[in-house]
Amino acid sequence: MSDIRNDSRIVLTLDAGGTNMVFGAMKGGEYYGETITLPSNSNNLDLCLQAMVLGFGTIIERLGKEQPVAISFAFPGPADYPNGIIGGFLPNFPSFRDGVALGPFLKQKFGVPVFINNDGDLYAYGEALGGALPEINKRLEDAGSAKRYHNLIGYTFGTGFGIGTVIDGRLNRGDNSCVETFCLKHPDMPDIIVEDGVAIRAVKRVFGELCGNPNHGLEPKEIGAIAKGNAPGDQAAAIKAFDKMGEVAGDAIATAVTLIDGLVVIGGGIMNNHEFLMPGILRTMRSKMHQLTGEELNRVQMKVYNLDDPAEFVDFARGEARRLKVYGSNEEVVYDPQKRIGVMRSKIGASKAISLGAYAFALSELDKKEA
Repeated sequence: MSDIRNDSRIVLTLDAGGTNMVFGAMKGGEYYGETITLPSNSNNLDLCLQAMVLGFGTIIERLGKEQPVAISFAFPGPADYPNGIIGGFLPNFPSFRDGVALGPFLKQKFGVPVFINNDGDLYAYGEALGGALPEINKRLEDAGSAKRYHNLIGYTFGTGFGIGTVIDGRLNRGDNSCVETFCLKHPDMPDIIVEDGVAIRAVKRVFGELCGNPNHGLEPKEIGAIAKGNAPGDQAAAIKAFDKMGEVAGDAIATAVTLIDGLVVIGGGIMNNHEFLMPGILRTMRSKMHQLTGEELNRVQMKVYNLDDPAEFVDFARGEARRLKVYGSNEEVVYDPQKRIGVMRSKIGASKAISLGAYAFALSELDKKEA
Protein backbone atom coordinates (compact mmCIF):
# COMPACT_ATOMS: atom_id res chain seq x y z
CA MET A 1 0.00 0.00 0.00
CA SER A 2 2.91 2.37 0.64
CA ASP A 3 3.76 2.53 -3.07
CA ILE A 4 0.22 3.61 -3.94
CA ARG A 5 0.16 6.26 -1.22
CA ASN A 6 3.29 7.77 -2.74
CA ASP A 7 2.19 7.40 -6.35
CA SER A 8 1.83 10.73 -8.17
CA ARG A 9 -0.31 9.39 -11.01
CA ILE A 10 -3.90 10.61 -11.29
CA VAL A 11 -6.84 8.34 -12.07
CA LEU A 12 -10.36 9.58 -12.81
CA THR A 13 -13.13 7.88 -10.82
CA LEU A 14 -16.89 7.63 -10.97
CA ASP A 15 -19.52 6.70 -8.39
CA ALA A 16 -22.32 5.53 -10.69
CA GLY A 17 -25.77 5.61 -9.12
CA GLY A 18 -29.13 5.29 -10.81
CA THR A 19 -30.05 8.87 -9.82
CA ASN A 20 -26.73 10.72 -9.76
CA MET A 21 -23.17 10.16 -10.91
CA VAL A 22 -20.28 11.60 -8.91
CA PHE A 23 -17.06 12.26 -10.84
CA GLY A 24 -13.68 12.79 -9.24
CA ALA A 25 -9.98 12.05 -9.31
CA MET A 26 -7.56 10.21 -7.05
CA LYS A 27 -3.85 10.76 -6.49
CA GLY A 28 -1.69 8.89 -4.04
CA GLY A 29 -4.69 6.83 -2.93
CA GLU A 30 -6.66 9.92 -1.86
CA TYR A 31 -9.35 12.06 -3.44
CA TYR A 32 -7.77 14.89 -5.43
CA GLY A 33 -9.73 18.11 -5.90
CA GLU A 34 -13.47 18.62 -5.82
CA THR A 35 -15.98 16.13 -7.15
CA ILE A 36 -18.76 16.87 -9.65
CA THR A 37 -22.29 15.49 -9.37
CA LEU A 38 -24.52 15.18 -12.44
CA PRO A 39 -27.90 13.51 -13.05
CA SER A 40 -27.47 9.94 -14.31
CA ASN A 41 -30.31 10.04 -16.85
CA SER A 42 -30.14 6.28 -16.57
CA ASN A 43 -33.29 5.76 -18.66
CA ASN A 44 -31.83 7.60 -21.65
CA LEU A 45 -28.58 6.22 -23.06
CA ASP A 46 -27.68 9.35 -25.07
CA LEU A 47 -28.13 11.68 -22.10
CA CYS A 48 -26.35 9.27 -19.74
CA LEU A 49 -23.26 9.02 -21.96
CA GLN A 50 -23.30 12.79 -22.51
CA ALA A 51 -23.25 13.25 -18.73
CA MET A 52 -20.24 10.95 -18.46
CA VAL A 53 -18.34 12.89 -21.10
CA LEU A 54 -19.22 16.19 -19.42
CA GLY A 55 -18.33 14.93 -15.95
CA PHE A 56 -14.96 13.42 -16.82
CA GLY A 57 -14.18 16.32 -19.19
CA THR A 58 -14.81 18.89 -16.47
CA ILE A 59 -12.55 17.05 -14.02
CA ILE A 60 -9.76 16.96 -16.64
CA GLU A 61 -10.13 20.70 -17.26
CA ARG A 62 -9.80 21.39 -13.53
CA LEU A 63 -6.61 19.36 -13.36
CA GLY A 64 -4.90 21.86 -15.65
CA LYS A 65 -1.39 20.73 -16.58
CA GLU A 66 -1.78 17.51 -14.61
CA GLN A 67 -3.40 14.84 -16.73
CA PRO A 68 -4.96 11.48 -15.82
CA VAL A 69 -3.29 8.22 -16.76
CA ALA A 70 -6.55 6.24 -16.71
CA ILE A 71 -10.24 6.14 -15.90
CA SER A 72 -11.30 3.49 -13.38
CA PHE A 73 -14.64 2.92 -11.68
CA ALA A 74 -17.32 0.47 -10.61
CA PHE A 75 -20.49 -0.05 -12.61
CA PRO A 76 -23.48 -2.31 -11.99
CA GLY A 77 -23.49 -5.67 -13.77
CA PRO A 78 -24.05 -7.97 -15.47
CA ALA A 79 -21.08 -7.00 -17.59
CA ASP A 80 -18.05 -8.20 -19.50
CA TYR A 81 -15.80 -6.14 -17.26
CA PRO A 82 -12.41 -6.99 -18.83
CA ASN A 83 -13.69 -5.62 -22.15
CA GLY A 84 -15.67 -2.76 -20.62
CA ILE A 85 -19.05 -3.89 -21.98
CA ILE A 86 -22.16 -3.37 -19.85
CA GLY A 87 -25.39 -5.19 -20.64
CA GLY A 88 -28.22 -7.28 -19.27
CA PHE A 89 -30.77 -6.73 -16.53
CA LEU A 90 -29.67 -3.52 -14.79
CA PRO A 91 -32.50 -2.06 -12.66
CA ASN A 92 -30.62 1.19 -12.03
CA PHE A 93 -29.45 1.63 -15.64
CA PRO A 94 -32.21 0.24 -17.86
CA SER A 95 -30.85 1.97 -20.99
CA PHE A 96 -27.77 -0.31 -20.85
CA ARG A 97 -29.71 -3.58 -21.03
CA ASP A 98 -29.10 -4.21 -24.74
CA GLY A 99 -25.33 -3.90 -24.30
CA VAL A 100 -23.11 -0.82 -24.28
CA ALA A 101 -19.37 -0.78 -25.01
CA LEU A 102 -18.83 1.78 -22.27
CA GLY A 103 -15.09 1.25 -21.79
CA PRO A 104 -14.19 1.56 -25.50
CA PHE A 105 -16.49 4.62 -25.78
CA LEU A 106 -14.75 6.47 -22.94
CA LYS A 107 -11.29 5.43 -24.14
CA GLN A 108 -12.12 6.84 -27.57
CA LYS A 109 -13.31 10.12 -26.03
CA PHE A 110 -10.44 10.72 -23.60
CA GLY A 111 -7.52 8.75 -25.02
CA VAL A 112 -6.61 6.94 -21.78
CA PRO A 113 -7.12 3.32 -20.66
CA VAL A 114 -10.50 2.64 -19.05
CA PHE A 115 -11.01 0.01 -16.35
CA ILE A 116 -14.50 -1.00 -15.20
CA ASN A 117 -15.20 -3.49 -12.44
CA ASN A 118 -17.93 -4.80 -10.19
CA ASP A 119 -18.37 -2.64 -7.07
CA GLY A 120 -18.05 -5.65 -4.76
CA ASP A 121 -14.72 -6.57 -6.35
CA LEU A 122 -13.33 -3.06 -6.00
CA TYR A 123 -14.64 -2.80 -2.45
CA ALA A 124 -12.74 -5.93 -1.44
CA TYR A 125 -9.62 -4.78 -3.28
CA GLY A 126 -9.68 -1.41 -1.52
CA GLU A 127 -10.13 -3.07 1.87
CA ALA A 128 -7.28 -5.47 1.11
CA LEU A 129 -4.92 -2.65 0.22
CA GLY A 130 -5.89 0.19 2.54
CA GLY A 131 -8.54 -1.05 4.96
CA ALA A 132 -9.28 -4.21 6.90
CA LEU A 133 -6.39 -6.44 5.82
CA PRO A 134 -3.48 -4.11 6.63
CA GLU A 135 -5.28 -2.97 9.80
CA ILE A 136 -5.61 -6.50 11.18
CA ASN A 137 -2.08 -7.50 10.20
CA LYS A 138 -0.72 -4.38 11.91
CA ARG A 139 -2.73 -5.16 15.05
CA LEU A 140 -1.42 -8.72 14.99
CA GLU A 141 2.15 -7.42 14.67
CA ASP A 142 1.63 -4.99 17.55
CA ALA A 143 0.24 -7.84 19.66
CA GLY A 144 3.38 -9.89 19.05
CA SER A 145 1.58 -12.50 16.95
CA ALA A 146 3.35 -14.23 14.06
CA LYS A 147 0.02 -14.83 12.29
CA ARG A 148 -0.58 -12.84 9.08
CA TYR A 149 -3.45 -12.85 6.60
CA HIS A 150 -3.26 -12.59 2.81
CA ASN A 151 -6.82 -13.38 1.69
CA LEU A 152 -9.91 -11.22 2.14
CA ILE A 153 -13.62 -11.57 1.45
CA GLY A 154 -15.43 -8.24 1.20
CA TYR A 155 -19.21 -8.01 1.51
CA THR A 156 -21.44 -5.00 0.93
CA PHE A 157 -24.91 -4.89 2.47
CA GLY A 158 -27.35 -2.59 0.68
CA THR A 159 -29.90 -2.78 -2.12
CA GLY A 160 -28.06 -5.97 -3.06
CA PHE A 161 -25.68 -8.47 -1.46
CA GLY A 162 -22.30 -7.83 -3.04
CA ILE A 163 -19.10 -9.82 -2.66
CA GLY A 164 -15.49 -9.46 -3.73
CA THR A 165 -12.51 -11.70 -3.04
CA VAL A 166 -8.80 -10.95 -2.90
CA ILE A 167 -6.46 -13.94 -2.84
CA ASP A 168 -2.82 -13.44 -1.88
CA GLY A 169 -3.10 -9.74 -2.68
CA ARG A 170 -4.64 -10.25 -6.13
CA LEU A 171 -8.23 -9.41 -7.04
CA ASN A 172 -10.13 -12.53 -8.09
CA ARG A 173 -12.47 -11.50 -10.91
CA GLY A 174 -13.14 -15.03 -12.11
CA ASP A 175 -13.20 -16.15 -15.72
CA ASN A 176 -16.64 -14.65 -16.35
CA SER A 177 -16.61 -11.64 -14.00
CA CYS A 178 -19.18 -13.58 -12.01
CA VAL A 179 -17.87 -14.28 -8.50
CA GLU A 180 -21.16 -14.05 -6.57
CA THR A 181 -23.03 -15.44 -3.58
CA PHE A 182 -26.27 -13.42 -3.85
CA CYS A 183 -27.79 -16.32 -5.77
CA LEU A 184 -27.12 -18.99 -3.14
CA LYS A 185 -30.17 -20.57 -1.52
CA HIS A 186 -31.98 -18.79 1.28
CA PRO A 187 -31.52 -21.10 4.31
CA ASP A 188 -35.22 -20.88 5.26
CA MET A 189 -36.64 -20.83 1.70
CA PRO A 190 -34.48 -23.07 -0.51
CA ASP A 191 -36.14 -21.97 -3.77
CA ILE A 192 -35.48 -18.27 -2.98
CA ILE A 193 -32.13 -16.51 -3.42
CA VAL A 194 -30.29 -15.53 -0.25
CA GLU A 195 -30.19 -11.85 -1.32
CA ASP A 196 -33.93 -11.64 -0.64
CA GLY A 197 -33.07 -12.32 2.99
CA VAL A 198 -30.07 -9.99 3.24
CA ALA A 199 -30.71 -6.84 1.18
CA ILE A 200 -32.44 -3.72 2.50
CA ARG A 201 -35.77 -5.07 1.31
CA ALA A 202 -35.36 -8.01 3.70
CA VAL A 203 -35.12 -5.84 6.80
CA LYS A 204 -38.19 -3.88 5.71
CA ARG A 205 -40.16 -7.06 4.96
CA VAL A 206 -39.26 -8.92 8.15
CA PHE A 207 -39.90 -5.85 10.32
CA GLY A 208 -43.32 -5.48 8.70
CA GLU A 209 -44.15 -9.13 9.31
CA LEU A 210 -43.09 -8.98 12.96
CA CYS A 211 -44.83 -5.73 13.83
CA GLY A 212 -47.99 -6.65 11.91
CA ASN A 213 -47.74 -3.72 9.49
CA PRO A 214 -46.29 -4.78 6.14
CA ASN A 215 -46.99 -1.32 4.68
CA HIS A 216 -45.03 0.57 7.34
CA GLY A 217 -43.04 2.57 4.75
CA LEU A 218 -39.92 2.77 6.92
CA GLU A 219 -36.34 2.51 5.67
CA PRO A 220 -33.55 0.61 7.49
CA LYS A 221 -32.20 3.85 8.95
CA GLU A 222 -35.57 4.49 10.62
CA ILE A 223 -35.92 0.87 11.69
CA GLY A 224 -32.43 1.12 13.15
CA ALA A 225 -33.47 4.16 15.18
CA ILE A 226 -36.37 2.13 16.60
CA ALA A 227 -34.02 -0.76 17.41
CA LYS A 228 -31.70 1.60 19.29
CA GLY A 229 -34.59 3.13 21.22
CA ASN A 230 -34.15 6.51 19.55
CA ALA A 231 -37.56 6.50 17.83
CA PRO A 232 -41.02 5.18 18.74
CA GLY A 233 -42.05 1.80 17.40
CA ASP A 234 -41.82 -1.94 17.98
CA GLN A 235 -38.24 -2.20 19.25
CA ALA A 236 -38.28 -6.00 19.57
CA ALA A 237 -39.43 -6.37 15.96
CA ALA A 238 -36.75 -3.94 14.75
CA ILE A 239 -33.96 -5.77 16.56
CA LYS A 240 -35.20 -9.15 15.32
CA ALA A 241 -35.39 -7.89 11.71
CA PHE A 242 -31.68 -7.00 11.74
CA ASP A 243 -30.77 -10.16 13.63
CA LYS A 244 -32.57 -12.27 11.04
CA MET A 245 -30.76 -10.48 8.23
CA GLY A 246 -27.46 -11.26 9.93
CA GLU A 247 -28.41 -14.89 10.40
CA VAL A 248 -29.26 -15.33 6.71
CA ALA A 249 -26.15 -13.43 5.59
CA GLY A 250 -24.05 -15.59 7.88
CA ASP A 251 -25.11 -18.69 5.97
CA ALA A 252 -23.78 -17.32 2.67
CA ILE A 253 -20.65 -15.94 4.31
CA ALA A 254 -19.97 -19.33 5.90
CA THR A 255 -20.01 -20.91 2.45
CA ALA A 256 -17.70 -18.25 1.01
CA VAL A 257 -15.18 -18.39 3.84
CA THR A 258 -15.10 -22.19 3.67
CA LEU A 259 -13.93 -21.91 0.06
CA ILE A 260 -11.68 -18.85 0.32
CA ASP A 261 -10.29 -19.14 3.89
CA GLY A 262 -9.61 -15.50 4.67
CA LEU A 263 -10.75 -12.55 6.74
CA VAL A 264 -14.24 -11.10 6.19
CA VAL A 265 -15.01 -7.38 6.13
CA ILE A 266 -18.54 -6.02 5.73
CA GLY A 267 -19.44 -2.53 4.51
CA GLY A 268 -22.49 -0.54 3.51
CA GLY A 269 -24.66 2.00 5.29
CA ILE A 270 -26.83 -0.65 6.88
CA MET A 271 -23.78 -1.71 8.93
CA ASN A 272 -24.47 1.35 11.07
CA ASN A 273 -26.69 -1.20 12.82
CA HIS A 274 -23.83 -3.67 13.26
CA GLU A 275 -24.66 -4.32 16.91
CA PHE A 276 -27.90 -6.00 15.75
CA LEU A 277 -26.46 -7.65 12.63
CA MET A 278 -23.24 -9.21 13.92
CA PRO A 279 -24.82 -11.56 16.48
CA GLY A 280 -26.81 -13.34 13.76
CA ILE A 281 -23.82 -13.49 11.42
CA LEU A 282 -21.56 -14.96 14.09
CA ARG A 283 -24.23 -17.32 15.43
CA THR A 284 -24.71 -18.89 12.01
CA MET A 285 -21.01 -19.08 11.20
CA ARG A 286 -20.36 -20.72 14.59
CA SER A 287 -23.25 -23.16 14.30
CA LYS A 288 -22.94 -26.94 14.13
CA MET A 289 -23.65 -29.56 11.47
CA HIS A 290 -23.80 -33.36 11.65
CA GLN A 291 -22.80 -36.40 9.70
CA LEU A 292 -25.26 -39.21 9.05
CA THR A 293 -23.49 -41.10 11.82
CA GLY A 294 -24.50 -38.35 14.25
CA GLU A 295 -20.99 -36.93 14.61
CA GLU A 296 -21.02 -33.17 15.18
CA LEU A 297 -18.76 -30.74 13.33
CA ASN A 298 -18.48 -26.98 12.93
CA ARG A 299 -20.32 -25.18 10.12
CA VAL A 300 -17.03 -23.36 9.45
CA GLN A 301 -13.92 -25.41 10.06
CA MET A 302 -11.92 -22.40 11.22
CA LYS A 303 -12.69 -20.76 14.57
CA VAL A 304 -14.62 -17.55 13.89
CA TYR A 305 -13.78 -14.38 15.83
CA ASN A 306 -15.50 -11.00 16.02
CA LEU A 307 -12.54 -8.71 15.33
CA ASP A 308 -14.49 -5.63 16.49
CA ASP A 309 -14.62 -7.08 20.00
CA PRO A 310 -11.39 -6.18 21.87
CA ALA A 311 -11.54 -9.25 24.09
CA GLU A 312 -12.08 -11.58 21.13
CA PHE A 313 -9.21 -9.95 19.25
CA VAL A 314 -6.86 -10.74 22.14
CA ASP A 315 -7.81 -14.43 21.85
CA PHE A 316 -7.59 -14.21 18.05
CA ALA A 317 -4.05 -12.82 18.21
CA ARG A 318 -2.95 -15.32 20.84
CA GLY A 319 -4.31 -18.42 19.14
CA GLU A 320 -2.93 -21.62 20.63
CA ALA A 321 0.77 -21.12 19.90
CA ARG A 322 3.16 -23.40 21.74
CA ARG A 323 6.72 -24.59 21.34
CA LEU A 324 7.28 -27.97 19.72
CA LYS A 325 10.50 -29.90 20.00
CA VAL A 326 11.99 -31.23 16.76
CA TYR A 327 12.32 -35.01 17.08
CA GLY A 328 15.86 -36.19 17.77
CA SER A 329 17.28 -32.74 18.56
CA ASN A 330 17.17 -29.89 21.05
CA GLU A 331 15.74 -27.51 18.45
CA GLU A 332 12.27 -26.10 19.03
CA VAL A 333 9.76 -24.53 16.65
CA VAL A 334 6.59 -22.54 17.31
CA TYR A 335 3.42 -24.42 16.45
CA ASP A 336 -0.06 -22.91 16.42
CA PRO A 337 -2.66 -25.59 15.59
CA GLN A 338 -5.65 -23.24 15.76
CA LYS A 339 -7.19 -22.48 12.38
CA ARG A 340 -8.99 -19.15 12.66
CA ILE A 341 -10.55 -16.33 10.70
CA GLY A 342 -12.28 -13.13 11.73
CA VAL A 343 -15.23 -10.95 10.77
CA MET A 344 -15.28 -7.17 11.09
CA ARG A 345 -17.11 -4.13 9.81
CA SER A 346 -15.42 -1.66 7.47
CA LYS A 347 -13.66 1.28 9.10
CA ILE A 348 -12.96 3.26 5.92
CA GLY A 349 -16.45 2.87 4.44
CA ALA A 350 -17.62 1.19 1.26
CA SER A 351 -17.43 4.31 -0.92
CA LYS A 352 -13.81 5.07 -0.01
CA ALA A 353 -12.83 1.42 -0.33
CA ILE A 354 -14.37 1.18 -3.82
CA SER A 355 -12.58 4.34 -4.99
CA LEU A 356 -9.29 3.13 -3.53
CA GLY A 357 -9.78 -0.24 -5.20
CA ALA A 358 -10.50 1.42 -8.54
CA TYR A 359 -7.40 3.58 -8.25
CA ALA A 360 -5.14 0.69 -7.27
CA PHE A 361 -6.54 -1.60 -9.96
CA ALA A 362 -5.84 0.92 -12.69
CA LEU A 363 -2.24 1.48 -11.57
CA SER A 364 -1.68 -2.26 -11.26
CA GLU A 365 -2.92 -2.88 -14.81
CA LEU A 366 -0.81 -0.03 -16.19
CA ASP A 367 2.27 -1.38 -14.43
CA LYS A 368 1.64 -4.82 -15.92
CA LYS A 369 1.52 -3.36 -19.42
CA GLU A 370 4.74 -1.40 -18.88
CA ALA A 371 6.46 -4.53 -17.55
